[in-house]
Amino acid sequence: MSEANKALVRRWFEEVWNQGREETIDELFATNAVGYGLGDTDVTTRGPAEFKIFANNLRGALPDIHMKIEDSIAEGDKVTVRLTVEGTHLGGHLGVAPTGRRIRIAGIVVVRIASGQIVEGWNSWDQLGLLRQIGALPAQKGPDSFTTARA
Repeated sequence: MSEANKALVRRWFEEVWNQGREETIDELFATNAVGYGLGDTDVTTRGPAEFKIFANNLRGALPDIHMKIEDSIAEGDKVTVRLTVEGTHLGGHLGVAPTGRRIRIAGIVVVRIASGQIVEGWNSWDQLGLLRQIGALPAQKGPDSFTTARA
């Protein structure tokens, strides 16, 4: 079961994100599926139609988006992946005029699978880094606030 679930998640990232196949969302994201952590608020995404809005906005901002699975771990009905996301900011779908800048961020996604479909997904990705890299927020200046010793 774990290997089949990992294969489903690999297929999801390859087809939905790297190939832009919306029909895979309809096939693999259950009608009652819930996605957490996709937006910049606490809103949850429910079902394929709402997930497509998220996917279209991200692909509309980064049309050449590529998500690479660096690691995957499966246990029971859950699969966890560590991702690297890359792309070029060529569209305004995130509310920021296109800059042509390349972005590179990291993320971790935990997916629960039932009956061969994704039924829940918990997403933690570097939205702050993405917004800084496309110029929506100021870039970090000076030393890192979290890793610099303080008196």
